Amino acid sequence: MTQHSPRLTPLLLGVLGFTGAVSPLATDMYLASFGSIQQDLNTTASLVQLTLSMFFLGAAVGQLVIGPLSDRFGRRPLLLGFLTVYAAAGIALVFTPSIEIFVALRLLLGFTGAAGIVLARAIAVDLSEGETAVKALSLIAMMGGLGPLLAPPIGALTHELWGWRGTLATLAGISVLILMLAWRFIPESLPPELRRSGGLLAVYAPLGSIIRTPRYMFFALAFVFGFSAMIAYISGSPFVGLNVIGMSPVTYAFGFAVGGAALISANIVNANLAPRRGPARMLSFGIALLLTGTAALLLLSLTSTLAVWSFITCAAILTAGAGFTMSNASALALAEAMQARGMGAAVLGSMQFAVGGLLAPVVGAWGEHTAVPMGAVALSSAVIAALCALLAARSPRRSPDSASR
Repeated sequence: MTQHSPRLTPLLLGVLGFTGAVSPLATDMYLASFGSIQQDLNTTASLVQLTLSMFFLGAAVGQLVIGPLSDRFGRRPLLLGFLTVYAAAGIALVFTPSIEIFVALRLLLGFTGAAGIVLARAIAVDLSEGETAVKALSLIAMMGGLGPLLAPPIGALTHELWGWRGTLATLAGISVLILMLAWRFIPESLPPELRRSGGLLAVYAPLGSIIRTPRYMFFALAFVFGFSAMIAYISGSPFVGLNVIGMSPVTYAFGFAVGGAALISANIVNANLAPRRGPARMLSFGIALLLTGTAALLLLSLTSTLAVWSFITCAAILTAGAGFTMSNASALALAEAMQARGMGAAVLGSMQFAVGGLLAPVVGAWGEHTAVPMGAVALSSAVIAALCALLAARSPRRSPDSASR
């Protein structure tokens, strides 16, 4: 941090947290409208879920592009530019006439919305250091975790009042508000003298070293597939909750909010226990919860005994397990990235959204009138996460000398 940098005030930190929450808002607010979108646009469940996948794939690519570009050209111009396109795409989405245009706009939303995800964290780190940086990033992550808690009830309410286009209009309004707040309160945090030089290839120089580090890759994959187990629930829950077990939109939103609360609670507990117990032990605990929740969900689905409260209970265990798994696996992975932790975080985030986006339509492709696909994909992801964590623990640690090469 230099003397030219502005201060990281509580107001600025709050705006950064709100800006970084673009992804959970964009993914969770319209979930209760999936059925209406399918009916009104005369399409299939798989294509509606593809709109979720396209957002994730756009965010995966966007993080790898926007993050390094901001190291070269600065944070504020890219943040404002991409958020402007994000808001415009959100407004256009309200008037979409077909599922094909819907899918294309969601891809654009994911790519441009990645600016909020990546640059909110980058700006917070630019303006802080040490313990202050940890607290800043924790607050941003916590505000991002509020998305799954608040977005579904807002989406269900707007759907009941104005239909799915009203929900998308509300989301567009939020995106415009984020843009206005960013324009007014977020300064440039990376002065010209601290920006990278030597061409764009220099920005990506650490990439090869990172992906050749086994412990990093296995912990990163444990993080990714922990996220994928949660995505299987997120993408399949509207059809399972509303079509299979007959939940009302309000009841579904409540159940989804319980899962969001479990995710936030897991992060709070982990923040207090991980420094004393160690991230490796907390990762094992998270994976145990993840396996328990997904296995129970699949068993109840196969035996046709899944009911409203058992579904909500399984979802809470699953999302809590995902919270513990993702927090600790990401910390362990980034510890292996050594001096290249910025690139390590970009790779982690892009893998997260890419794999989650690819898995989401699988749930719908297997059918929209059974919970078995959701449970099967979630459990498979949890098993892969467990295997990756085990392989990471058995892989050799990276030496400091290799990190600098």
